[in-house]
Amino acid sequence: MKKRIGIIGGGTAGLQLAYSLKNDFDVTLHHYEEAEELRRGRIQSTQVHFRPALDREQRFQMPAADAAPPIKTIHFTLGQQKLFVGRLTGAASSVDQRMAYAAALEDLAQQGVRLHKARVSRSEIPALSEAYELLIDATGKTGPLVDFPVEAELTPFHSPQRKCIVGYFKGVAPVEPEGVSITVLPGTGEMFEIPALTERGPVTILFIEAVPEGILDVFKGVRTAQEFTEKMKSVVQRYFPEIDGRVDPDRFSFADEAAYLQTAITPVIRRPYLVQSGKLVLGCGDSVFLADPITGQGCNTASYCAEQLFETLIAHKDSPWDEMVGIDYWNRTRPYITAVTEWTNAMTGPLPDHVAQVLMQAAADQQTADRVAHWFENPPKAYEVFFKS
Repeated sequence: MKKRIGIIGGGTAGLQLAYSLKNDFDVTLHHYEEAEELRRGRIQSTQVHFRPALDREQRFQMPAADAAPPIKTIHFTLGQQKLFVGRLTGAASSVDQRMAYAAALEDLAQQGVRLHKARVSRSEIPALSEAYELLIDATGKTGPLVDFPVEAELTPFHSPQRKCIVGYFKGVAPVEPEGVSITVLPGTGEMFEIPALTERGPVTILFIEAVPEGILDVFKGVRTAQEFTEKMKSVVQRYFPEIDGRVDPDRFSFADEAAYLQTAITPVIRRPYLVQSGKLVLGCGDSVFLADPITGQGCNTASYCAEQLFETLIAHKDSPWDEMVGIDYWNRTRPYITAVTEWTNAMTGPLPDHVAQVLMQAAADQQTADRVAHWFENPPKAYEVFFKS
């Protein structure tokens, strides 16, 4: 008889785990929104799946959105000066999570994976833990439901370092060559411009990371789509003239009335395993590894750790699932989590002098520019530059 696994959460981590584990185990995915509810709901995040994450999705035969605009480069601007365009090793893509998650839920159902629609509460965790050989908390930013202990050395912040302001817009011509544009205003925040695919066609994601109480933190009290659009237009005109030059004012509007979001994240890293009443419970994705979005690694980290969890469980398939399994999983993921977390945390503050020198060198040398772009595909490389030079 196959071992039973319960997964709580239908985001990047939970869905990839369901795909990867379904052939070897009896998997139930607990989620709180049906596919159509997801499609009609508010955007949940920004997202860029870099090549390693896309390769994992292909490995586990997850649905692909081939029509997504290819992301081949990283454009970097400091203040008003365009420094360089770095080339990625493989094309990345951004697909509206409402669209991607809905498609995956429908596909899993067709493949016979057991789906249970309900919002799980903390009080239900003991009973769910007893119902399965293993329970996995993949509840994302709203979690965790399990009291995984905080890793203090990887959790230096106790408040958000940025306000996150996101809109999916029509009427913005993309950068050339195709890619993500990053504009850094030192001491103030960042603007990320991301080409993406929604069910209503291609859009441009404008994503502001505003230093709290700084000059970009001007969306307080904005409640409606119209107010948000007008505020974004004024911010782009004032602080991001290169982007403003590609805006068609007659077409500048949201992809839909729910295509905007404001949030603030306090980064926190937790040890992703716990033994409760003799039963092992594991965590995966943002529920345990929550970083600021400034380096675009949320869904990529979730994908990486879901793969490591899959490989851990396959390695222990025929042995008891006890604390040693949790320790093995954490040992497999901790080096990567450390690299992503410390690089991301460093990016929220003033850049070290030696990193600033690398960026200036990239302005004059394409190979250096490409290496900087590769940081986003392979965060341990960024970590080496920031902390081991």
